[in-house]
Amino acid sequence: MSAVHGIAVVTGAGSGIGRSVALALAEDGWALALAGRRAEPLEETAALAGVDALCVPTDVTSPDAVTALFAAVRDRFGRVDLLFNNAGSFAGGGTPVEDLEYETWRSVVDVNLTGAFLCAQAAYRQMKDQSPQGGRIINNGSISAHVPRPHSTAYTATKHAMTGLTKSLSLDGRPYRIACGQIDIGNAATDMTQRMETGILQANGQLAVEPVMDAADVARTVAHMAALPLEANVQFATVLATTMPYIGRG
Repeated sequence: MSAVHGIAVVTGAGSGIGRSVALALAEDGWALALAGRRAEPLEETAALAGVDALCVPTDVTSPDAVTALFAAVRDRFGRVDLLFNNAGSFAGGGTPVEDLEYETWRSVVDVNLTGAFLCAQAAYRQMKDQSPQGGRIINNGSISAHVPRPHSTAYTATKHAMTGLTKSLSLDGRPYRIACGQIDIGNAATDMTQRMETGILQANGQLAVEPVMDAADVARTVAHMAALPLEANVQFATVLATTMPYIGRG
C-alpha cells in the first residue's frame, strides 16, 4: 500500500458499491472513515481492506448523526479530503406511482436526497474550514439520474435531484478548492441488483434478464476520480454493464 493519500469518508460502506470503493481507496493509500447503518458490516469492510478504519454507525437521515460522524472523523484524523456520498435506498421500487405510499416516498427522499445533502454539507463545512483548504465530494448518482425504470418514481426523482445537488456543490465549492463530481452507475453486481439475474420489468411490459458488471469496475473509476488533483475534476461519469438496456432504453 502506498503512503496515505488523504482522509476519505465512505457512506453506505458496509456492502455493495460502498464496500468495493472502500477497498479500492484503501489499496490506493487512503485512510478510511466508514459509515453505515450497522457496525458489524463496517468492521467487515475494514477487515477486508486490511486497514485500521474508523467505523461509525450512522443514520444519514439524522442531522445529529451526520454531525457526530464528521466530528468523529475530525477528532481521529483532523481533516476530510474525500467524501464518497453513497448511502441509498431503492424502497418502493416496482410499485406503480398510484400505489406508492407516502411513507415509502418519504423514506427514499430522506435517505437518497436529504442524507446526501447532510453528508455533503458536513463535508463541505469541514473542507472549507480546514488547512490546507479544500477536498472532493463524489456523489453516487445512477443511470436513473438520466432515464427511469418502470415503477421507480421515488428513486428516479431523488437521483435526478442528486444531479442538481452535484452541480450546486461544484459551483459553490470553487472559491474553497472543493471539487464535486458524480458517478452514475448501471447494473453493478450487488445485493440490490440480484433481481437482474431472474428478470426485471422493461418499458415494454416484458421481463428480461439484464447483464451486470463487477462492482470493482465501478470502484476503480471512483478511485481515479478521487486521485485527481483538486485543479481537475470528473464532473460526471457513467459506468455501466456494456450491453445492458440503457442506450435505447424504452
